[in-house]
Amino acid sequence: MQLRLHNTLSRTKELFVPVDPARVRVYVCGPTVYQRIHIGNARPLIVFDVLFRLLRHVYGAGHVTYVRNITDIDDKIIDQARKNGETIRSLTERTAAQFHEDVAALGCLPPTFEPRATEHVTDMIALIETLIAKGHAYAAEGHVLFHVPSMPAYGRLSGREREDQIAGARVEVAPYKRDPADFVLWKPSPPDLPGWDSPWGRGRPGWHIECSAMSEHFLGPLPFDIHGGGLDLIFPHHENEIAQSCCARGLDTMARFWLHNGFVDMRGEKMAKSVGNVVRVAETLAAVPGEAVRWWMLGTHYRQPIDYTEEALAEAKRALNRFYSALARVPASAGEPDPALVEALADDLNTPKALAVLHELLNELNRTGDPALASRLRASAGLLGLLASEPEAWLKGGEGLEPARIEALIVERQAARKAKDFARADAIRAELLAQGIILEDNPQGTTWRRA
Repeated sequence: MQLRLHNTLSRTKELFVPVDPARVRVYVCGPTVYQRIHIGNARPLIVFDVLFRLLRHVYGAGHVTYVRNITDIDDKIIDQARKNGETIRSLTERTAAQFHEDVAALGCLPPTFEPRATEHVTDMIALIETLIAKGHAYAAEGHVLFHVPSMPAYGRLSGREREDQIAGARVEVAPYKRDPADFVLWKPSPPDLPGWDSPWGRGRPGWHIECSAMSEHFLGPLPFDIHGGGLDLIFPHHENEIAQSCCARGLDTMARFWLHNGFVDMRGEKMAKSVGNVVRVAETLAAVPGEAVRWWMLGTHYRQPIDYTEEALAEAKRALNRFYSALARVPASAGEPDPALVEALADDLNTPKALAVLHELLNELNRTGDPALASRLRASAGLLGLLASEPEAWLKGGEGLEPARIEALIVERQAARKAKDFARADAIRAELLAQGIILEDNPQGTTWRRA
């Protein structure tokens, strides 16, 4: 099997061969913990979780290192804590815990390492010192800035011309800058804000330097294999990471493959806090299980945009109901994924095609009732992080009418049918359906599940 991935750096689909098959290394930019994540934030979590699962399947679970950071020092965090009237630590600890709740509900495996920016400031200072020593950065008025013209290849990832770089970057117009495109590596901190001692005075790191420092700390030596994130991170964040790491280490590239997922849209417009059209993951999870969110997202290729609708999520849950109903009838044991599904994922994570393979397996399972097919179906779904629940728990769990009351009404309905009181039997079915309970009659009796 050959794994091919679309590399943003080359703008082509390339054959993926790791630097060291015994140590496949992946870094993905994680959350800035100041608010609960929204559905748009969930997409890279799910996409790169599937990649993590695929790499573990191909190279072995013990041979893949996946790092996803947490940004716990940032101006957004400082502003939010001030607005809330709480300490920065209180905000970041609470929001990080909420993030972990949401990501677990989405069925994502924990990364191998999940470093926090505040734990690696020493690494960042050392990297900044190296950039200064090599002439790629300079200190000015308590700040340290990366000098963009010092790197002729700057802009290679994003393909932006110099004018677009200046217009698109989050840069301040400041008199201490040598060039308008120069970006902050270190900034001064007043006594009332978080800060660390450094050769340039008490301060805190800029946003971009943390990922250069932490990725090298856990995945070095550079270059590592794969760096991932959303399309919105290509410029300036990932472009600046490349500049920092390559100039510090004298390399052409920081990571060999750069993967970027498309946006989640709300009625055709990118979902973003700045736009004000966000739907929090926690809000969505109150309506449908996390596995339904996952199924819905995987139905669109990761590089394409996907539109958020409540109906799409409801249909995802209905699809999962069909799969779990089949597995409730034909229990699965340990098995191996279907080769066709593995091949689909090996083609740049073609999850829509992988879901089509699952549907083919489901149709065959419903036709034959073969336990071996059930096992293959469940193992195949496992590569996508799906069908991990027990069928009984999925079909009958959740809020609503108590199972004992449901079973009692089923017994009453059976008695009514036996007495030919079909009006009462139909009324019981309607009563249960109104409360989200679906009855399914078969030769063995009546089973039920939640809608």
